[in-house]
Amino acid sequence: MIYLDNAATTQPFPEVIAEMQDVLINVYGNPSSVYQLGRQAKQKLNEARRMIAHSIGAKDSEIIFTSCGTESNNTALYSLAYAQEKRHIISTCIEHPSVMKVLKDLETKGFSVTYLPVDEHGIISLDDLEHAITSETSFATIMAVNNEVGSIQPIEQIAEILHRHHVFYHTDAVQAYGTLHFDMTQLPIDMMSVSAHKIHGPKGIGFLYIRDNTPFKPFILGGGQEQTQRSGTENLHNIVGFAKAVEMMNVSKRREHFNHLQHKFLSLLHASKLDYELNGLEDTSKKSSKIINIWFKHIPSSKLLIQLDLKHVMVSAGSACSAGSLKASPVLQCMYPSTPNRAIESIRLSFSEYNTEKDIETLVEILKVIAI
Repeated sequence: MIYLDNAATTQPFPEVIAEMQDVLINVYGNPSSVYQLGRQAKQKLNEARRMIAHSIGAKDSEIIFTSCGTESNNTALYSLAYAQEKRHIISTCIEHPSVMKVLKDLETKGFSVTYLPVDEHGIISLDDLEHAITSETSFATIMAVNNEVGSIQPIEQIAEILHRHHVFYHTDAVQAYGTLHFDMTQLPIDMMSVSAHKIHGPKGIGFLYIRDNTPFKPFILGGGQEQTQRSGTENLHNIVGFAKAVEMMNVSKRREHFNHLQHKFLSLLHASKLDYELNGLEDTSKKSSKIINIWFKHIPSSKLLIQLDLKHVMVSAGSACSAGSLKASPVLQCMYPSTPNRAIESIRLSFSEYNTEKDIETLVEILKVIAI
C-alpha cells in the first residue's frame, strides 16, 4: 500500500499512540477534579498546553483545545462576527468548507462578505485586500496554506495590512502548521486554527489560538473549561497525543523531505511524457511541497482515483472534508475559470515522513499505464 493522502489525515506516530494509551490507563481522572488523580490529569493538560503554545511562540493562556480544525474555524468566525458590531468580513474564494459554509450562513444573518479572487497560483493580491477594507470591516479570514494546491498566502503582509486598519485576522493553519514556522511574538495574527491529525497526532483534537484582548464569544457553553472559552471535559488522551506529535515535529526537516519528494515526482512526471499540468506553483517558497495537485487532461479524476485504488495507491481529488463527494473543485474553479475541466480532471497527492522515493517511482510507473 502507498498512502499519499496526508493532507486528508496522517498515520499517528507509535510514540503518540503509546502516550495516549498511558493516559487512558493510568491518568484517567477528570482534570477538573480536586483529588490526586484529577490533579495528575490537570498537570498533563497543562504540560501539553505549554508544549503546544511554545511551538508557536504563544502564551499558554492563548491556546484553547477543540475537537478539530472545523470546530476551531467555526468558533473563530462566529465569535469574531458576534463579538463586534461591524458587519463586513473579508475572505477568499479558496477557503476550506468549514470556513466557506460559516461565511455563507453569516450572509443569511445580515453580514456582508467580500471574497477575494486568487491568481493562477492560488494567491491573493495584497492590493485587492487593501481595497476591500471598509470602515465596517470587522475581520478577515484568510487561510495560510491551501488544502488542495498548497499555495502559501503572504500571511505576514496580510496581517500587517489588517492591523494597520484595525481589522482582526483569523487564519486557518490546518495545512500550514508543521510545514511553516509560526512565532506569534512577531506575527500579528489574532486567531489561528490547527488540527492534530495532519501532523501524525490523533483525530478528534485541535486547538484555536486566541491572542490576548481579541474579542471572543464562547461557542460551546457549560462547565467553563478552557478558561471559560470552550466548555466540556477535556479530551485528555488526545490532547497529550497532540502534544507528543508536536514534540516530535521538526519543521525544517519535514520541509526538506517534502521538497525532495516533490522534486523527484515532478522530474519523473516530466520524463514520462504524460499530458499533464501542475495546478499552482512549483516554487516551494510560495507553495507547500507537502501538497501537489496535477491536471491529467481528458481523464476524470474519479476514474484515476479508482484505478489507483485498485493498485493500492491512495490519493484524492481535493478536500477530504467534502464527505466523500467527487464534485468539481471550487478551488480549481476559482484559480482557472477559463479551463473548467481542470476542476474534474485533477488529483492531489500529499506527503508525510513515511513516504519514500520508492513510493514516488511506483506511482509514476502506474500513472504511465493508466493516465493515458
